[in-house]
Amino acid sequence: MLTMLSLPFIHRALLAGTAIALLSGLAGYFVVLRGQVFAGDMLSHVAYAGALAALAAGLDPRIGLFASTITVAVGIALLAGKATADDVIIGNAMAWILGLGVFFLAFYTTHRATGNSTANVTVLFGSIFGLSAHDAALAAGIATGLIIVLLLIARPLLFASLDPAIAAARGVPVRLLGLLFLAIVGATAGEASQAVGALILTGQLAAPAAAAYHLTTRPWAALPLAGALAVAAMWLGITLAYTIPVLPPTFTIMTVTATEYALAALTARLRRRRQDRPTRSRTTASRTQQTYPTP
Repeated sequence: MLTMLSLPFIHRALLAGTAIALLSGLAGYFVVLRGQVFAGDMLSHVAYAGALAALAAGLDPRIGLFASTITVAVGIALLAGKATADDVIIGNAMAWILGLGVFFLAFYTTHRATGNSTANVTVLFGSIFGLSAHDAALAAGIATGLIIVLLLIARPLLFASLDPAIAAARGVPVRLLGLLFLAIVGATAGEASQAVGALILTGQLAAPAAAAYHLTTRPWAALPLAGALAVAAMWLGITLAYTIPVLPPTFTIMTVTATEYALAALTARLRRRRQDRPTRSRTTASRTQQTYPTP
C-alpha cells in the first residue's frame, strides 16, 4: 500500500477519480430519483460519438466529450418540453447518435489514426492510470465546479423531483431546473468517461446512487451516501487494479459499484422481511383467535 501511494500515476488517478466519483454519485442520486437512468445511458453513447468526432476533426477528445454531452442533454430537455426527459425522444436520439459514433470511428480509423492508435479503446473504457498531471488537475477542477453548482440547486431540485406539480405551484422553476440538471448530467458523463470510459459510465452514475436509495429513504442522508459509495468504489477499484495488474481499473471500479448495489438491494430486502414478520405473526394470531376463541 505504501508503495502504491508513492507512485505519481496513482496520485493522479486518486485526485481525478475522487472528484469524478463524488460528482457521479451526487448527480446519480438525482438521476435515479427522477427516473432518468435511461437518459444517462444515452449520454454514454453521446460521449463516445462526441469524442470520436473530435478525434476525427483532429481535436482533443475532451472537447467532443463535453460539447456533445452537454448539448444533447440540453436538447433533450428542450424537446421534452417538461421537467423530465421523454423516453421516446431519448430512444430515437440514442439510435441516431450511435450511428454517428460508428461513422466517426470509421472516418477516424481511415484518415486520422496511426497504425497502433488506442484512442478508440481509451474512449470506450477510460484510462484513469494514463492521466497526466495537467489532465488530472483539470478533471478535478471541473468536477469540483459541477459539484458546487449541483449543491447550490440541490434543495429546489429535490422539491421539483419529488413533486413537480406542487413545486411549480410554489414558484419553483421546475423546467429550468430540469434543463440545468440535464446539462450537469451531460457534463458529468463527459467527466466520468475519462475514468471509466463511455461504454459503462451509466454504472458509475446509477449503481452507487441506487444502492444509497435502497439503504435509506431520507433524501438528505441518501445524497451524501451516494457520493461516499461512489468514492469508495473508485478507491477500492484503483487499489484492486494496482494490486492485481491483470485487472483493468475500469473493470475493478465497476465490479465494486455493482457489488455495492447488490449488497444494498439484499440488505433492503432482508430489512423488509424482518419488518413484515411481526405483521404476519399478528395477522396469524388474530385469525387463530377468531377461529378458536378463548373459552
